Amino acid sequence: MGVFQSMNISSSALTAQRLRMDTISSNIANADTTRATINENGEYEPYRRKMVVFESKDQGFASYLSRVSKEASSPGEGVRVREITEDEEPFQLVYNPNHPDANEEGYVQLPNVDPLKEMVDLMSATRSYEANVTSFNATKNMLLKALEIGK
Repeated sequence: MGVFQSMNISSSALTAQRLRMDTISSNIANADTTRATINENGEYEPYRRKMVVFESKDQGFASYLSRVSKEASSPGEGVRVREITEDEEPFQLVYNPNHPDANEEGYVQLPNVDPLKEMVDLMSATRSYEANVTSFNATKNMLLKALEIGK
């Protein structure tokens, strides 16, 4: 394991968690948006909740070969965002006949965003971000102490 590998792993996690927090913020900001996209019929659709999917960062075959040949419990190489998916949960129907987007029966389709769920996800992402900052700073401090030994 290289000297800076743990810093690289923490920084990849910081980048991924930052994107997750940005996506959650977008979900919260669009929780009431009834005209986000136009579907194939030419009608407006409400905003769909977006979710970030992570995966481990591998370097392909060379990574697997070195992992198998060196040691069975070699450390990972970090995390990256595989994709940002849309939640396929159905939209919420709310009776509001005065709303400009109400259908003939008076129901409005609202986004499938639950602000409570988004806040819990945001707290989780924030805690993960803080943990990676702590790990990064601990590694940095260890490297600085190692440099002080040489004085």
